Order: sequence, then C-alpha cells, then structure tokens
Amino acid sequence: MYIYNMSQNLLISTLLCTVLFFGVQTAFSQTTVLQKQNNTLKKPPYLKSGDTIAIVAPSGILKNRTAEVERAKKLLKNWGLHALVGNNVFKQDHHFSGTDNERCEDFQNALDNPSVKAIWCARGGYGSVRILDKLDYSKFKLNPKWIIGYSDITALHNQVHNLGYQSIHAMMCTSLQDEFTTIKETISTFKKALFGTPLSYTLHPSKYNKKGTVTAPITGGNLTILHTMLGSNSSIDTSGKILFIEEIGEYKYHIDRMLQSLKRAGYFNNCKGLIIGDFTKIKKNTTPWGSSIEQLILDVVSDYNFPVAFNMPAGHAKDNRSLILGETVVLTVNNEQSTIIFEN
Repeated sequence: MYIYNMSQNLLISTLLCTVLFFGVQTAFSQTTVLQKQNNTLKKPPYLKSGDTIAIVAPSGILKNRTAEVERAKKLLKNWGLHALVGNNVFKQDHHFSGTDNERCEDFQNALDNPSVKAIWCARGGYGSVRILDKLDYSKFKLNPKWIIGYSDITALHNQVHNLGYQSIHAMMCTSLQDEFTTIKETISTFKKALFGTPLSYTLHPSKYNKKGTVTAPITGGNLTILHTMLGSNSSIDTSGKILFIEEIGEYKYHIDRMLQSLKRAGYFNNCKGLIIGDFTKIKKNTTPWGSSIEQLILDVVSDYNFPVAFNMPAGHAKDNRSLILGETVVLTVNNEQSTIIFEN
C-alpha cells in the first residue's frame, strides 16, 4: 500500500508539473509573440502654439553655456512656444549638471507637469544612466510628452521606447553654439518633428550601401550608449525594426567591439534595416585598423540580408537632422541614393 501510494503521488506530481510547465511555456510564448507583433509605439501629441517645453540637463555640466540656453528660449519663443528651465540646470557637481538627485528632480518635475508638452535636454555628455532607475513615469503615461536629445540622451530614449512611447532624436540647446545659418537643416527638421510636419530625407550616395526596401519602425541612437545598455532592462528590442546608429571620438577597434557585442546580443538577428549616421572624430590607433568605417560595419553585418544605408546626416556633426524614434519609416536603399520617408 505504501509503495502504491508513493507511485501514485509521483505520477500525479509529474502530471501536474508537466501541465504547469507547458501551460507557462505556452503563455510565455504567446506573450512574446504579442510583444514582437506589437511594434507600434504611442505618439505623444505634437506641439502647437502656446505650448510649453521644459529645458533640463540630465547629464553633463552647462558651465559657461547660459548663452546657448538663452538662444534656445528665444528660438522656442519665435515658434510660439514657452520655455520652462529646470531649477538645477546650471548647477555643477563635478562632472555633472548637479547631483544625481538634482538632475532627477528637474526631469521628474517635467515628466509630472501636465502643462509641459515636451522635455528638451540642454546637452548630453554623460550622466543620464545614473538617474534612469530613479525616474517615475506614472504621470507621464497619463500625459505623454516628447523626450528630445541625442548622444547620452539615447539612454532616456531607450527607456521611453521600452515603455511604449515615441521620442525625438534631435538637436539640444548646446547645438545653438553654432550660427543659425550653419545649422539651418538641423533647426528646420527639429521644428518639423515638434509640430508634426512629415519628415523625409534623401541621403548622399555611397558605394557601401546595401540595397533593399523595407517598411518598419526606426530605433537606436548613440552606439556607445546602446552598447552600455546591453544586459539591462533599458536595452532595446530591434526585432522587426530599423536600427539607427551614430558615434563620435572612438577608435575603430572600439567601434568594432561594440558592434560585435550588439551582434552577439542578437541585435541584428531579426533587424529589418540599418541606417548609419555620422561617425565623427575617429581616433587613430598605433596599429592601423586596415579598412574604412563603412567596411567595418558591413563586415559585422555580412551574415544578414537587410538593407544598409550610409550618410544619414544625424549625430554629432553640425548637420544633425531629426528622427522620430519609434515611428514607421519607408527605407529605400540603392547605390545612387537612399530615401527615408516617415509615415506620420
């Protein structure tokens, strides 16, 4: 009797474990499929005359940069917008524009303020990652607003993207250190992105282009930040999406190392396309790399069959045109030229 009961209990336990395992596996698989199919991110309302933009500094210091912020306020005023500058923007805590708590406070206030329709980062540098886990998006979800910036702000783009919202990869206040006439397209496309005027770009030809046409949402940003987000809940899912990357001030072998890391993490497995922005101020190593940046990138993605478009004027150069991250674009690539047409 004892042996029978043991056998019976074992059988029942085995059956229960099997049912539970496959039930959980099925539920997990269905959830994963739904997540992959739902690539559409929510779009915050475009701006209109009379709206308010908060200017914050979640990263590097703005020492001696008050002139650029004043120019930014004037630019917004010319567009019929109001500027609300964070209380801690011009503070300094060593490398950063205030302590982590001060920088977080300004960003949180902007997220929570229902009258703020967009949050414009004054500069990049380094520091956003230190406040990511301190931010509460509860009120943001009730009143979504545009997060704007590039470079280090990629960390915030990733976070908002994973929450299910679009954001704008565009110029920051410190971009206005240059004369307006030299950054005409940078400013013009920023205004278009804010007010909802459809964006479209025709890129200069490149012999390195990998031909193809694809329609998919665009995501990405600064390569270093994408690389440093790997393994965290701020890493993005590129499945079914077009990845955009840009970089500044790195050695070629550093760039290769970061791209290889993205590759090993599966970033390119189900990617639909690749758009290459500016790779500027590349450092020279004592041992020459032996190929161009373009060829380096193509070598990394040689196993994949998606289109690759070079010469997107976005990143750390003066000509830094806006991209609405999370928006669906039609990417057409050939040797003569490439086009990027946003579907909004």
